[in-house]
Amino acid sequence: MDTKLLSRVDLNLLVALQMLIEEQSVTRAAERLFITQPAMSKTLQRLRELFDDPLFIRSGRGLIPTPRSTELGKQLPVLLSGVADLVAPSQFDPLAYEGEICITAAEFIAVQVIPTLTSRLINEAPFMSLTLTSEPHEEGRVMEDGELDFAIEIARPYSDEYHVTPLGHFTPAVWMRAGHPLAKKDKLTLSDMLEYPFIQYYLLLSGVVSAAVETRFDRELSKLGLKRKKSLVTTQLMTAMDALWQTDCLMMATMHDLKIEGETYGIVRKPYPEELDFDSTVPVVLVQHARTIKSQAHQWVKEKIVGIVREIQEKAKEAARLRPH
Repeated sequence: MDTKLLSRVDLNLLVALQMLIEEQSVTRAAERLFITQPAMSKTLQRLRELFDDPLFIRSGRGLIPTPRSTELGKQLPVLLSGVADLVAPSQFDPLAYEGEICITAAEFIAVQVIPTLTSRLINEAPFMSLTLTSEPHEEGRVMEDGELDFAIEIARPYSDEYHVTPLGHFTPAVWMRAGHPLAKKDKLTLSDMLEYPFIQYYLLLSGVVSAAVETRFDRELSKLGLKRKKSLVTTQLMTAMDALWQTDCLMMATMHDLKIEGETYGIVRKPYPEELDFDSTVPVVLVQHARTIKSQAHQWVKEKIVGIVREIQEKAKEAARLRPH
């Protein structure tokens, strides 16, 4: 590609040339472009300099095209049509779209959102592929590079490069098996809880997995001079659930998540002890980089995710309303 040559080309000149070829009249071409005849004559002179050819010879019948002009007349419609298609707003058709969308989300959120999203993609965007990951490395960088499209995570401070859509709040809870000694207590105390070991499942955390890593719950305990025993630390949700089911361990999770846990594991949820004085809700957001904001495909997927989360929340509210008190 000769960029030096292309830098000399004004697209408006090519449009004017197309009008001159079609009308073979400076006056009529000027009228179609809504400019004056003198301005059109100057444009013709610039075209002659650009192509180093007269392009048109004046006669009693108007303008007669030169061979070079006739040759350009065959090429210009295709070229200008391509430019018009290039700058026209793209029309997203989910049925025809072929591409990949990569999302990172903690497993306890993913099991609620992703299966429904996958089902809808199969029906509405059959050629779109969905990739899900739980632990992105250098999340900001991979979003900038295009390796990651969306992150569903606990809200935190973000720079102007990122667009954040609130998805709602999760209420922290203490999980235990139905046969746990604390399962029938209406209210838990910290003293009750700390008699038992804990499973630490990494909900929305990433990085080093270690018992030494403090969660928000650990930091609140530390303020009170307390500490818990962690028997298992894992990023594997099903492993954590099986261990919870087979032991008297407790696990810090949320009041409403996991469609399958109640049926499969018989999990009992309890509110946090009242001694813990901190915000009882955890805000969750959908994050995307500024580079995808104008993408119709990304906007379409975003609307699907937000819609599915809203449906889950409405079902949870309805279930709570119908639940005996």
